[in-house]
Amino acid sequence: MRVLALTRYSSMGPSSRVRFFQYIPSLTNNGLEITVAPLLGSDYVRNLYAGKRQPFFSVVKAYFSRIACLVNSRHFDLLWIEKELFPWLPSRADNLLLRPGIPSVIDYDDAVFHRYDQHANRMVRAILGRKIDAIMHHATTVVVGNEYLAERARQVGAKRIERLPSVVDINRYIVSEKTEGQFRIGWIGSPVTAPYLELIREALREVIEQTGARLVLVGVGDQDPLPGLEKEVLSWSEASEVAHIQSFDVGIMPLPDGHFEQGKCGYKLIQYMACGLPVVASPVGVNTMIVKQGKTGFQASSNTEWVEALLLLSKDPKMRHVMGQAGRKSVELEYSLQVTAPRLLEIFKQALSR
Repeated sequence: MRVLALTRYSSMGPSSRVRFFQYIPSLTNNGLEITVAPLLGSDYVRNLYAGKRQPFFSVVKAYFSRIACLVNSRHFDLLWIEKELFPWLPSRADNLLLRPGIPSVIDYDDAVFHRYDQHANRMVRAILGRKIDAIMHHATTVVVGNEYLAERARQVGAKRIERLPSVVDINRYIVSEKTEGQFRIGWIGSPVTAPYLELIREALREVIEQTGARLVLVGVGDQDPLPGLEKEVLSWSEASEVAHIQSFDVGIMPLPDGHFEQGKCGYKLIQYMACGLPVVASPVGVNTMIVKQGKTGFQASSNTEWVEALLLLSKDPKMRHVMGQAGRKSVELEYSLQVTAPRLLEIFKQALSR
């Protein structure tokens, strides 16, 4: 089977790396030929995270390169697409360039449709508000990361819907032995999601004042999401992310209860749990399924609940260990590449047979 993977980004983009690139070794080992054609390269991702304006000509060039790629798609048996072919263009551009007779598997790990149907500009809502719905409707198979996204696909009449959570390779994520010392509250993410930390600023301040805990942030870029709060800021890289997480005692994921956030896949929680950490998270969307209350961590809605959960974990190393073990087991059974890679292969085979 010859597969053309039309990703949004290079492997530097979190969604592309997690939902596409990490599957390629397993797929190729099973006899598939995978050709990856990112729309936007690593320079785009670096500029995005640095808050720099993207050169317009480079984006236009990327769109024309994708058109050329699709013109030659007759050499492939299946198209594996991340979200959409051409962001911010009408669905007709996507559907027109999909070659008839070649099945398409389109993957969603967030509620990208809300960028259009809830946009502040009325013209954007009018022109693009139903774009993703049309793409889902025409796809051979829609792969989604959670139930919120699956429900949208059902509403618009997608032909076939498959749920595949965002996962980690458990051979990369190793549980390390914890040593006694300063309690470390950890967060990992990107400059795009770092502003969510502001939601629990006061809770973090109170816990740090009471316990002397160390707040560790990985991947916030050049910004300071919590000015005035003492913290350790670490740069993100694929090579170092696991070691950084292993240094935490607890992993956190604050999240507002908005429509777009309902579509998130809780990837950082899975990373924490894969390293044997307890977690504390906002009970939003798929977080309520990933975090087993009192078993793998805590769901916290209010400032008081965040403080109580973090204080409890700071005082009880045994609880942290037991919860961490339960979280690791959950990842091994439900959120590991070793479980989902065979499922994705089967999804491809079924799409081809259709």
